[in-house]
Amino acid sequence: MVVPPLLRAVIMGPPGSGKGTVSARIIKHFGVKHLSSGDLLRDNMQKKTEVGILAKSYIDQGRLIPDDIMTQLMLNELKGLDQYNWLLDGFPRTVAQAEALDKECHIDTVIDLDVPFETIKDRLTARWIHPASGRVYNLEFSPPKVQGIDDITGEPLVQRDDDKPETVSKRLQAYDAQTKPVLEYYREKGLLKSFSGTETNKIWPHIYAFLQTKLPDVSQKNAATPR
Repeated sequence: MVVPPLLRAVIMGPPGSGKGTVSARIIKHFGVKHLSSGDLLRDNMQKKTEVGILAKSYIDQGRLIPDDIMTQLMLNELKGLDQYNWLLDGFPRTVAQAEALDKECHIDTVIDLDVPFETIKDRLTARWIHPASGRVYNLEFSPPKVQGIDDITGEPLVQRDDDKPETVSKRLQAYDAQTKPVLEYYREKGLLKSFSGTETNKIWPHIYAFLQTKLPDVSQKNAATPR
């Protein structure tokens, strides 16, 4: 029996593109290990590791964490995953990081969630929360019964700073400036697979069908209707 080679995949997409939802479905159906740079950073900062303390000093100053620190953090973690199929999320964010990753391992495919910025702006700026409980409302999909008021307590809803229109625009511009060169880098290598659309549930079946050509579905549910 021929053992298929291990899958080395990267998922990319702007904030609010549904990357978290798609990653969770890939893990569920294909049993890959998911390595998120954001989760790893938070974990290291919480545990006050050397890298965590260093990273926090940059974040506290409102500066980007340098490539070499992020690369060291991610590559160290990947050493423990060399027996597994894996999916990287949030890394590489720059061409320098992508080149450093290439030196250590061969990437098979890069899944790019190509969701229009206008859709993302509408999606994120429509999100309001009830701070005390963490209940989330979306003015488009699940609005409160009374605008601006929590259904259960009657208390006012607030919009997170991250979800305010001007902040969303800035985050999307920053993503575009930083990440476009990385997408180009992988496109030139023939590794970029873009999935375009405005709804995660409509994009997902195409991603699922693509990954099925590389890995078996390990989930218990009926694979004919991936959810």
